[in-house]
Amino acid sequence: MNQTKQSAFFRFALWTCALVTAVVIGGLVIYILAKGLLNIRPSLFSLHYTSENASVFPALVNTMIVLVVSLVMAVPVGVGAAIYLAEYAKTGNIFVRIIRITAETLTGIPSIVYGLFGLLFFVTALKWQFSLLAGCCTLAIMILPVIMRTSEEALLCVPVTYREASFGLGAGKLRTVFKTVLPVAIPGIVNGIVLSVGRIIGETAALLYTAGTVAHIPKNLMGSGRTLAVHLYSLWCEGLRTEQAYATAVVLLLFVILLNFISGKIETAMTKSGMV
Repeated sequence: MNQTKQSAFFRFALWTCALVTAVVIGGLVIYILAKGLLNIRPSLFSLHYTSENASVFPALVNTMIVLVVSLVMAVPVGVGAAIYLAEYAKTGNIFVRIIRITAETLTGIPSIVYGLFGLLFFVTALKWQFSLLAGCCTLAIMILPVIMRTSEEALLCVPVTYREASFGLGAGKLRTVFKTVLPVAIPGIVNGIVLSVGRIIGETAALLYTAGTVAHIPKNLMGSGRTLAVHLYSLWCEGLRTEQAYATAVVLLLFVILLNFISGKIETAMTKSGMV
């Protein structure tokens, strides 16, 4: 009887937590849409930013550049490190324990710390100045622990019998990892990348100290530029164009939803094609 009551209590608590979370998130989304949709104008998507139109188009392009470059830097390194830790490193290795503890610690460090590191190293020491490249490198370091840990957990969740079956058929270690283990772990790896994408798009503090706040599309990665999140922050801090700030928040929200939808479609396509 006591177990039944405890089970009912835990179910009630879980449902309550889920309901509160849904209400809070739904309320935030509704508030942003109500404030921002009415302020979206064609001028908001002009090719060039001016003090009158507060266009988000340059920031949107810069966001895509930062997103792609950061992922290109971080994903191969993070997934490669995860493969080594999960498949090749010896069990109980002190070096592996240090790497895991360090990665878990880095995931909890505030982004402002990464921004200060990027300012001191990339902007000042390497003399890159405020540039998209400095921002991309800083963000790549920031998301690297997330990708590495989620990818490692995804690889460790693959049943050992898959590996044993592959070895039994005569496959080597490398072929087993890339042909048997890695395809099964792709959904977990994709989830880690999606989390990293969300952090890149919503990052402000680290980019303020590295990429700068120039509201134009730079000619190359060594030029300064602002992303959507930095653009939103700048508009709100100025206090002169709050309507455009709310509209930018809507664009940012829709952009994140679109990227999550695309990533879900990619994962589904991989599953249907037999890769997973």
